[in-house]
Amino acid sequence: MNIMERKIFLKNSVSALGLAFVAPLLKSCAKEKVADTTSASGTDSGSCEVSPTETAGPFPTITPSSLVSSNIVSDRSGVALTIKLTVNNSKSSCAALSGAIVDVWHCDAAGNYSEYGGGGMQSTNYTSVHFLRGRQTTNSSGLVTFTSIFPGWYSGRAPHIHVHVYSADGTSLLITQIAFPTDVCNTVYTTAADYKSRGTQDTSNSSDNVFSDSLASELATVSGSVSDGYTLTHIITVSS
Repeated sequence: MNIMERKIFLKNSVSALGLAFVAPLLKSCAKEKVADTTSASGTDSGSCEVSPTETAGPFPTITPSSLVSSNIVSDRSGVALTIKLTVNNSKSSCAALSGAIVDVWHCDAAGNYSEYGGGGMQSTNYTSVHFLRGRQTTNSSGLVTFTSIFPGWYSGRAPHIHVHVYSADGTSLLITQIAFPTDVCNTVYTTAADYKSRGTQDTSNSSDNVFSDSLASELATVSGSVSDGYTLTHIITVSS
């Protein structure tokens, strides 16, 4: 797995999918570029703008409907992470959207994804397992909660979590990604047993090809510690 192979994959994906894929990326590139931050606090602005649309690839969940679970750790080891996502509806003055289906997925401490591998994009073969992937439905407050571990990193990307939000009837509403504060990542990657052998990420939020133009809307708030675990909170706004 290396940065050049990932870039080639994403470039080929754009060519194959055509304007349906390129259009949202062009819209994203038009946004004001936001500098990276080392604060452990996210930057949710409280505005009622729909969250940025991002790519689901290259490792989207293959059959998410079969992975309804709030605890997505499986057999993975790492620093405990509680993920709390609130989904709001821009068409209702950003009121909480209950009954929305939310899928999340991210890599393990070593930077590997389940359901993939054994090839150029990821040498370790995890095609037959399903760790760190799950689905939940928002409650009356628009909230879903997942028990997970702090994601690692892989070359060419800043640490992140993928999210796909659907309406109650299964209509896709938004695919987006969530960024992590740099100072928290540095602490985890230099002190925690399952991470420190790899050191800190090679790509910052400000130079990441997904977050560089939309970090203010995609940076989560993360609190806690390596010993006690962390809690991530983030607001995602959709149009439903």
